Amino acid sequence: MDIYKFVISPLLFNLVKTDPEWLHQQTIRSFHWLSQTSTNPSTGWVNRRLEKSLCLYDSRLEQNLFGLKFPNPVGLAAGFDKDGVAANIWPSLGFGFAELGTVTFHPQPGNPRPRLFRLPLDKAALNRMGFNNNGAAVMAARLAQEKQELIRLIPIGINLGKSKVTSLEAAAQDYLDSFRLLKDLGDYFVVNVSSPNTPGLRSLQDAAMLSTILDFLQQENIPRKPIFVKIAPDLEWEAIADIIALAKTYQLAGIIATNTTIGRDGLKTEIIEQTGKSPQDEAGGISGEPLRDRSTEVIRFICQQTQGKIPIIGVGGIFSAEDAWEKITAGASLIQVYTGWIYEGPLMVSRILTGLLSQLEQNGLNSISEAVGLEVKSKK
Repeated sequence: MDIYKFVISPLLFNLVKTDPEWLHQQTIRSFHWLSQTSTNPSTGWVNRRLEKSLCLYDSRLEQNLFGLKFPNPVGLAAGFDKDGVAANIWPSLGFGFAELGTVTFHPQPGNPRPRLFRLPLDKAALNRMGFNNNGAAVMAARLAQEKQELIRLIPIGINLGKSKVTSLEAAAQDYLDSFRLLKDLGDYFVVNVSSPNTPGLRSLQDAAMLSTILDFLQQENIPRKPIFVKIAPDLEWEAIADIIALAKTYQLAGIIATNTTIGRDGLKTEIIEQTGKSPQDEAGGISGEPLRDRSTEVIRFICQQTQGKIPIIGVGGIFSAEDAWEKITAGASLIQVYTGWIYEGPLMVSRILTGLLSQLEQNGLNSISEAVGLEVKSKK
């Protein structure tokens, strides 16, 4: 029996109804401690136990993409480790890569609390965190120290956002300032212009504004690091097509699809326990199961429009191996989890990887890379 899913998770959800953010903070503190002690002989046994219980290694799951080796396709999405305080623990939890941030150039507290809410009937979360983080300089100092002390076992991405105090007109310089501090410390970078929780940010997905940001970054990007853009699920197809064109023009490594949605259709949760209000009355983005189908549709569209030539990192509503397989066969080379991991617990990653290996066997495939876009290819 999965003790986390059937015992620990219900207990935590019932005990900490008032503030899920508090629980997240305690979790990240624990992971920070494990991350700091991973090479300490007196405490490193904890990490070894985690690795033995939670990691699954199989060459069929490996991929080499944009110059990086991924031991498996399941990554941690941005938003969990905003300041990179636990960067070294994610390999021990089974992840094939991890994305830190969102980090901004200027430190900022984020939006007023409460700002994170559970929607348990929907297996979802609603958040309006507002890019709360300690700033790019603090993250850079931490990662520089850790890079000297430890061998990096998985690719680490860094998700860049616009500081709230920075005007939209100065956004490109703000992203560039963060990138300059961090460019030697991340394995890949993500331009986040799709969070609904920073005023005006999504307007930066407009082709003209996004092109300015990408132009600034790529002029600085020597030697080249892979750069992605993360898009919203609520964009019209024409706007997504414009971003695909920009990805080609600026030689981006790929597209991350998708961020949270501002849509509220079909939610089963009528009242949020922490506030007593309806989800319709709370601002923020929805993650988790309600996002699953739309994010997969966006992945499929990008794959079709590019003939599978632009790598896609798929994120949104992944809880099971079936969910992961659907996104991979729709065109995602890699996938990311966050909300599903919170609901399902730490064994979720190994369950997904086991399920993916079963799917490969059932479909007569020798590697996960052969499954990428399989659904789209079969319809040609």
